[in-house]
Amino acid sequence: MLSYQHGFHAGNLADVQKHALLAVMIEYLTRKDKPLSYIETHAGRGLYDLQGSQAQKTGEAETGILKVAKWFKPDHPYARARKTVSDAQGKNIYPGSPALAQALLRDDDNMHLAELHPAEFDLLRTSMRSSKSYVGLHMLKQDGMAFAQSVCPPTPRRGLCLIDPPYEMKSDYNTLPSFIEKLHRKWNVGIIALWYPILEGGAHKTMTDMLLGLDLPDVLHHEVRFPPAREGHGMIGSGMFIVNTPWGLTDEARRLSKLFNTL
Repeated sequence: MLSYQHGFHAGNLADVQKHALLAVMIEYLTRKDKPLSYIETHAGRGLYDLQGSQAQKTGEAETGILKVAKWFKPDHPYARARKTVSDAQGKNIYPGSPALAQALLRDDDNMHLAELHPAEFDLLRTSMRSSKSYVGLHMLKQDGMAFAQSVCPPTPRRGLCLIDPPYEMKSDYNTLPSFIEKLHRKWNVGIIALWYPILEGGAHKTMTDMLLGLDLPDVLHHEVRFPPAREGHGMIGSGMFIVNTPWGLTDEARRLSKLFNTL
């Protein structure tokens, strides 16, 4: 199934959780003067116009980043990445995770991006190559899971893999735990970060129980709840499951939890 397009949801509260934690992880990795690899299995188009027709149709950014931007001081890596992108692309442009990562990575770091949706991949290729950054780019129109298996372990071995599927297939919830376990075996030093939606029906619960039952190191399991973006919208929260959690991320997760509890 290839119906999902993130433009309808860009900048929503789930993105806020995911991108804030992602930005902190990348900042941590870039503190060392050693190159790293960034891998993403479902990259989307990279850049999103919050004044575009898709974003305006749902209004999710209005109840998301446009409402809570004050949570992030200018020196927070999430805020810095957003400013880098808006300065280059325009004030209404929101960075998806690949563009956010590109804004924080360095010239000698590598990015490996997969996106299977043909139209989204074409937009991804255009948006990432239009950036002034010279971060090494490797982009393929390919199934994200197969892509990650083929790339890992990457060179350099230091790095992070973001797994962010649209969950169009209910089977994703059952297959992701074993996929993450296998990926960790191939790349035991890599940070593996899985994002998932929390829906009213609780479809994620079996998956998270399976993940927590695995023998994985330094796990951070972080969930936030928030009001539905609009009447009838089924997403009431989002979660991140992270393997090889970097130092300092737990503090940011606690901070976010307190902030989301004020909504």
